[in-house]
Amino acid sequence: MTTRPTIGLPRSPRRSRGAALLIAMALLVLVSTLAAGMVWQQNRAIQVEAAERARTQSAWILNGALDWARLILREDARTGGPTALSEPWATPLAEARLSTFLAADKDNNAEGGPDAFLSGVIFDLQARYNLRNLIEADKIVEAEFLALQKLCEAANAPSDTATRIAEGLRAAWSVAEPQAGATPIAPRTVAQLAWFGIDSVVLDRLENYVVLLPVRTPVNLNTADAEVIVAVSPGLDAGAAQAIVQARTRLAFRTVDAARKYVPSPQLLNTRNVSTQSNYFEVRGKLRLDDRALEERSVVERRGLDVVPILRERVASVMVDR
Repeated sequence: MTTRPTIGLPRSPRRSRGAALLIAMALLVLVSTLAAGMVWQQNRAIQVEAAERARTQSAWILNGALDWARLILREDARTGGPTALSEPWATPLAEARLSTFLAADKDNNAEGGPDAFLSGVIFDLQARYNLRNLIEADKIVEAEFLALQKLCEAANAPSDTATRIAEGLRAAWSVAEPQAGATPIAPRTVAQLAWFGIDSVVLDRLENYVVLLPVRTPVNLNTADAEVIVAVSPGLDAGAAQAIVQARTRLAFRTVDAARKYVPSPQLLNTRNVSTQSNYFEVRGKLRLDDRALEERSVVERRGLDVVPILRERVASVMVDR
């Protein structure tokens, strides 16, 4: 019996439809994956662009806050009077919506724009003891070290804090031939004194009393706390310092001589250590833009009618709860 060759039968219609469906589903998954990737990349690019735009806008606005402070300090210098807390520079700029500054009239309030709020404040840095005064000719000045010790006690700092600061600064500012790897980096701010092994919580308290400035400066009697005045005036007691603080609220001291009548002896107020003028200030500008808050700190020096920034740093950038 002869066997007939097998002739290929046509594929079942059901099988063909199943294969086509699998191919279609695979193509759909592939297209969906590619589309999702493209959408994610586009959204990511939009987020990056928005963040960069917000950063640029924030920088410009904070520049405006610094310019506001420089203008006030320049106008204050034109008066030629003492630097005192009764002057316009000492009045903080309360938080205000930027549209209130930009609108030309009540019909132009920029309601469609982002919620941006600006505030600022100026501090007299010569109201604090300048740590630059500690070192002369690579040596720790004994009288200045005693002043720092008093302020460390006022800040409830550990007993070795003054020694750590003085020795660290002496080594950092030494003009002698440095030994390899032995000379620490010179700090520029009080916060950077943490490099000498001082706790940040202690430095936060101490920053109310001390500052780091480029050159030696006296303390301003019109702006300094009583603790600082006592520290830089050997022999002066807390009662006399409080009398100075109370007297200046009635009328700012134009000269150191004007403050001497409130102390037991005129020699207690040395013009090397105290003054009634200030040239160094700290400007803090804070911006709330949508859901972010940014704060910038600037140190400026007043040179005649010029107000020059010598240090700028971003203090904080945080999310705001809504």
